Amino acid sequence: MKETETYFRDKTVLITGASSGIGEELARQLGSAGAKLTLAARRRDLLERLAQEIADSGGTGPVVVECDVTRDGHLERAVSETVREWGKLDVAIANAGFGVVGPLKKLTVEDYRRQLETNCFGVLRTIYAALPEIEKTKGNMVIIGSVAGWVASPGLSPYSMSKFALRGLANSITPELRLSGVKATLISPGFVASEFRRVDNQGRLHAAAEDPIPPWGMSTERAVRQILHAVVRGKREEIITGHGKILVALERFTPWVLRAAARRIAAKGRYRREAKAD
Repeated sequence: MKETETYFRDKTVLITGASSGIGEELARQLGSAGAKLTLAARRRDLLERLAQEIADSGGTGPVVVECDVTRDGHLERAVSETVREWGKLDVAIANAGFGVVGPLKKLTVEDYRRQLETNCFGVLRTIYAALPEIEKTKGNMVIIGSVAGWVASPGLSPYSMSKFALRGLANSITPELRLSGVKATLISPGFVASEFRRVDNQGRLHAAAEDPIPPWGMSTERAVRQILHAVVRGKREEIITGHGKILVALERFTPWVLRAAARRIAAKGRYRREAKAD
């Protein structure tokens, strides 16, 4: 933690999807470390509440930007406001995302398009908007992917498709960015406590929906500590959670085990359905 605080103190960090889950906890821990933050998300009221909490805890009051990563120009505005307030941009964390789920026959092309627009093109918009400033500081570009980008499961085809794409993107651009002194880190979490299962296929939050974290899941606080440590170390990719590491190892070395498990899951229909209205 001390290494993280030293690294991020006085660094300027832009976080997309900062209103909840991993993004929210990233803001808290980076604020405690002395970073100068720009918080970007669609829910401005939650961002303002979080910014006040960080300021009240002794951190520098963050810049709040209402931002939809699926809209052209929103990320450019977020970067512009960051530079106007802080004078530079050291780290951009492309965290905004959600999951479209369901069996193939119950989904449409529009469902897949909506998923990719946020999880893939939203990340690309973040990278393109932030990169000119990140190159000036020789800073860090952080992409929040998922273990679902390694291991595909029945009922998660849109989400896995988007996260596989992000892993391909990160693997391709990491050596390119290194040429200009920019370090890129792909974060691939397993199950981490968040609002993920309370958000429906339209991207709408159902706050009353139950989503207990399983005993093998990881708290958001611990996951974010590991994420920040990976960024400090300049790692190319970090798998977060023990079960995530096991699944990736199985996919790499004994993929037939996961294929057999997937067939059983599909046969029994034991995968998450679209969230219902409150």
